[in-house]
Amino acid sequence: MILCITHSQDFYNIDLFFNYLKSKNIPFFRLNSDRLNHLQKISVNDFGFEITDEAGNTISSEQINAVWHRKSWQISLPEEMDEEYRRIFLKEYNSLRYNLFTAMEDVPWINPFENENKIDGNKMLQLKIAGKNNLTVPKTIFSNDAGKITAFFHEYCNGKMVAKLHGALSKSMGGENLLSTQIIDGGSLEDIEDIAYCPMIFQPYLEKEYELRIVYLDGEFFTGKINNSENADWRITQGTYLWSAYELPEHIKLNLTSMMKEMGLYIGAIDMIRARDGNYYFLEVNPQGEWGMLQKELGFPIAQRIADHLIKRMK
Repeated sequence: MILCITHSQDFYNIDLFFNYLKSKNIPFFRLNSDRLNHLQKISVNDFGFEITDEAGNTISSEQINAVWHRKSWQISLPEEMDEEYRRIFLKEYNSLRYNLFTAMEDVPWINPFENENKIDGNKMLQLKIAGKNNLTVPKTIFSNDAGKITAFFHEYCNGKMVAKLHGALSKSMGGENLLSTQIIDGGSLEDIEDIAYCPMIFQPYLEKEYELRIVYLDGEFFTGKINNSENADWRITQGTYLWSAYELPEHIKLNLTSMMKEMGLYIGAIDMIRARDGNYYFLEVNPQGEWGMLQKELGFPIAQRIADHLIKRMK
């Protein structure tokens, strides 16, 4: 059986995945990460775990042969819970969830859980590993120091830089509620003192020809191109521009493959820019990144390939 860890509002990608498993007669179980709370009965012990979900379906760890950790959302709080109990509720349920996930570390995951957490939680490490594997990366600083950021702006940014959060507030397929990447020029630099309250990642603004969303899956590439040259981030223009299929140069594929292997990831959604200077710039990899728009608009069989990858590794 394949366990899919997702959330209660997930659709499309997950439906494609489940429909494909049904066609192959592979049993599966959907575990909603945001409902791993008082709505489910959960027991973890020395030998494994047992869960009865909100719909009354029960699964034990001994039934699980492989895991796809698609997405984890914040655990939902009971509406009636007093404010003073909410912190400990979340702390203990997050701890229970972590213990539950790590109890399955001996079966194949589409990405090993600890590798995924390490890479997803460290964008600066991503850039370091990318550069080590011969990918071009922008000059970058992650800081809350207005003086250092101002100096970075004047030394590297030629009057224009990009500021972005380490983690997006929303990762939906259409970009809804996403706190977008911001562009900073000389005029807005005077407001940089507020950075003390919210550290951000800063890079020079790249004059680009187009952006690429690349889904890497164990040496296979599914690449979409979007002609978003006017905006800082394609996610705020979703629906305005159309995706088209794109063939990456072989040397970029080789370098990305080498990078992903060093990161210990089987799958990831990679963002790159083809700049007007002719270079391909690596921006980041999201192990749980969105790809539904590529399957929907370009017909890439990504959900099916994820399933095939897990099936062949099942014990």
